[in-house]
Amino acid sequence: MFGEKGFAASKLDDIAARAGVSKGALYLYFATKEELFHAVVAEALAPNLEAVRAAAQAHEGSFADLVRLILPRLAEVVTRAPVGGVVKMVIGESRNFPGLARVWHDDLVAKALETVSGLIAKAQARGEVKPGDPRAYALGLVSPLMLALLWRETFEPVGAEGFDLPALARQHAETALGGMLTRGVG
Repeated sequence: MFGEKGFAASKLDDIAARAGVSKGALYLYFATKEELFHAVVAEALAPNLEAVRAAAQAHEGSFADLVRLILPRLAEVVTRAPVGGVVKMVIGESRNFPGLARVWHDDLVAKALETVSGLIAKAQARGEVKPGDPRAYALGLVSPLMLALLWRETFEPVGAEGFDLPALARQHAETALGGMLTRGVG
């Protein structure tokens, strides 16, 4: 509902109806719509990200192999989950509802960026990745997926041709690795 209508336009009556509960039952669990949004992030979206994080941290191969594995997997997760509409909503409504951006940042974005930055720093220490800011490298790795999600939510509904997110992720992995990896690694 948040992804479809936005935060302000999502009414608790509509959310309760879609969930198959009364509005009163919704208030038994959530005092505010902001609390409900936090629960949606924590229960519906964060576990998907956590599964990708766990797989990345357990990976024992090269950094290049990890990127080739994780980026397409992340693309598949965001294709299945209603993430794009929520990302668009958070961006569009963050000025009026800064708590939404804070929840999104703290529960998802910061954790993902920290994980990827840490993996890049380890790969740098092993000599696989060129020197540079691991956080900037991490942002560069995931940015095309975020842009493609926004494209899907903003332009495809008005007739723009869409992107195959897993294919985009595979292509971008090779492009990014070409710039990140030290010579002879790959």
